[in-house]
Amino acid sequence: MKNETGDKAGHPWYYKLGGAVHKPKQILSSVKKSGYQGYKRDDIKQADNKYEPERSVTLSALRKSALKDLRSDLERYRAFACKLRDYRLMGKSGQEVQPIYSDTHVSMSLKYNHLYNDFAHWVLIDDLLSQQADLFG
Repeated sequence: MKNETGDKAGHPWYYKLGGAVHKPKQILSSVKKSGYQGYKRDDIKQADNKYEPERSVTLSALRKSALKDLRSDLERYRAFACKLRDYRLMGKSGQEVQPIYSDTHVSMSLKYNHLYNDFAHWVLIDDLLSQQADLFG
């Protein structure tokens, strides 16, 4: 998910230079292709190393928290996408737009990165919950 200059969607310049706003399904697909597991990977794997039923309870709680974070970040991402659209329309209407990237571009890149991590955690937890752990470790 790069623009013509090679900037990635997680960087403000991507949006400053006209990069597309990615749909959540595109972000999820990118996460799955990359194999990235998110910054909470170690905590999630530590929970996975517990014995049942504590393992499933802990992973389920982590999944619930990850889903809550994902929903919150999706809402904010959509709000910033609207702000970015308005910002770009303002520039096309002849109004002066800042020559460097703005708070709008930074906000978009940060929310993209938050979604990327949220999806990575969600995918990892779902994968671990789909596997049967050792009941008599």
